[in-house]
Amino acid sequence: MSSEAKVVTGSTGQAPAAAPATKSMTIIVTKGSLDWAYPPFILGTTAAAMGLPVTMFFTFYGLPLLLKKLDLQLTAAGNPAMKMPMMGAHMGLPNILTAIPGVDAACSKMMKNLMNKKGVASIEDLREMALDADVRMIACQMTMDLFEYSLDDMIEGPELGGAATYIECATKSDINLFI
Repeated sequence: MSSEAKVVTGSTGQAPAAAPATKSMTIIVTKGSLDWAYPPFILGTTAAAMGLPVTMFFTFYGLPLLLKKLDLQLTAAGNPAMKMPMMGAHMGLPNILTAIPGVDAACSKMMKNLMNKKGVASIEDLREMALDADVRMIACQMTMDLFEYSLDDMIEGPELGGAATYIECATKSDINLFI
């Protein structure tokens, strides 16, 4: 990553302005279910592989994605677009069935088996790839306090920060995502 800036000239005759040599991306990670954990990690690791500096800010229900031990479940309720390949077709799960105890766990197991069969990386693997690619991970201090987590509960690598830490990154970033 280069810290050099290229000079951009304006058409209004103003003095040249410095532009960042590389684009950057931030992601606010707010959800911690199996299906919602994939987008931020896939986008973050892909952007990092493309040479973009990436910052991920984990807050509220996204914060548990930084826990040492993950037990991610699918959020089948209220998701009519979730159609699983079964018995030669793509079958949806009626929302009423998600009220039955054990259905979310069964759906989660089916999804994990399908992902494994199709060679989809696990969240643990994607998280490790993000760390290896120097993705900056910020654990929201307020959420840590609210849910009574400590850094000892988390994987090695994330730093503590708050909204101001994220906003400082976001104001300098070209791409800001909220997931």
